Amino acid sequence: MSWFPGRRRDMGLSRLGKELLPERRGRRINKHRLSHLVLLILVIFVFCLGASGLNLILHGKIERKNSSTQAARGLRMESDVGSPRKSKHRRKYFPCEVGLLDSVDNLVEPTTFVEFAKFSLQYVDREDNSSLIPRFAGHQTLDERELSFNARNQTLHCGFVKGPVGSFSTGFDLEEKDKNFMNQCKIAVSSCIFGSSDFLRRPTSKQISAYSKSNVCFVMFVDQATLYTLASEGNVPDENGNIGLWRIVVVKSLPYEDMRRTGKVPKFLAHRLFPSSRYSIWLDSKMRLNTDPMLIIENFLWRTRSEYAISNHYVRHCVWEEVLQNKRLNKYNHRAIDEQLMFYQSDGLVKFNATDPNTPLPSYVPEGSFIVRAHTPMSNLFSCLWFNEVDRFTSRDQLSFAYTYLKLKRQNPERLFRLNMFKDCERRALLKLFHHRESPSPPNAI
Repeated sequence: MSWFPGRRRDMGLSRLGKELLPERRGRRINKHRLSHLVLLILVIFVFCLGASGLNLILHGKIERKNSSTQAARGLRMESDVGSPRKSKHRRKYFPCEVGLLDSVDNLVEPTTFVEFAKFSLQYVDREDNSSLIPRFAGHQTLDERELSFNARNQTLHCGFVKGPVGSFSTGFDLEEKDKNFMNQCKIAVSSCIFGSSDFLRRPTSKQISAYSKSNVCFVMFVDQATLYTLASEGNVPDENGNIGLWRIVVVKSLPYEDMRRTGKVPKFLAHRLFPSSRYSIWLDSKMRLNTDPMLIIENFLWRTRSEYAISNHYVRHCVWEEVLQNKRLNKYNHRAIDEQLMFYQSDGLVKFNATDPNTPLPSYVPEGSFIVRAHTPMSNLFSCLWFNEVDRFTSRDQLSFAYTYLKLKRQNPERLFRLNMFKDCERRALLKLFHHRESPSPPNAI
């Protein structure tokens, strides 16, 4: 019998509560775990859904990008149809052997070499027509041009034409001391840099004989801007006006705004600049002379009995090919090029045919950066005619070379012009070729 029945009942209930408490707690813990699990599943579901949507978006962008890239490629492929594919690497051209003599010792000009066509050339010195603006090349009419191709005693336009007395200079003015020096030259090697378009390339001194150093004039024509540029690079003329073998001659009042056309003056008119000279060699400023000048004259003129020597172009041989190349590279105004070609076609110029056994030249396109010539009447006439074409039409002299030569030959069948067109690989054996510092802008391209 319990002394405290009520308390025992309470204690029983308490024990029952204590027994039921873990079960309740377990239920609460299970509920928390379940809610966490559901929340985790929900988060994973939302994450997967978001990732899936992002993937779809990115995939759509990639597809659009790929489709636009493919479309652009398609357009490029369509635009490339019919045009030649550019090579990744520039084709290389190499020198070949030239049968030069071992030295200039005992070198004697052959007596038979002087047997060329003989006639007298005089040059237009002044035009007195005050209604015309004075020009360096003058104002040659088409009738005068036609007559000038006849190899006969004549007075023709050949640069250095003055205007009426008291008018302004037409250009290419030289100091008297330089004129006096050039008047005494019997053999001349010349080049030019106008508009600071090149670095100064000195002839390789150890390859030049003592005889040539004493008897050959090496003249580099420059303008004032180029002289300043050379001085800034450490190339300052000495007290005699020389930098190495080069005698630096400064040209004032350039005759043309086009530097390329101005460069044709010393290139073609050496017989005017060196009036006492019997031979001359021209090389572009992008080249360094590595061979004795006298050996060059002996090999290309004396040995072949030629009065003019120039190499053929290393790739192109037809004027039509040269026209397309000039247009492709925007070397000159396309309409001016077309007008020049049409004029030449109307006067008998045809495409070069390598299979024709009667073709007068191995190529109708020269590599005009290197010219060797004797100052004979026919050579001087050809130089004047070629210069006049460059003045009248475009400054791209490779376009006018074949026409000038063929027309001179056609109009003078009884007087031969002995031109030696040699291989371009021979030119490469005599000179070191560099790239221009920068190319002067072509006038009115396209």
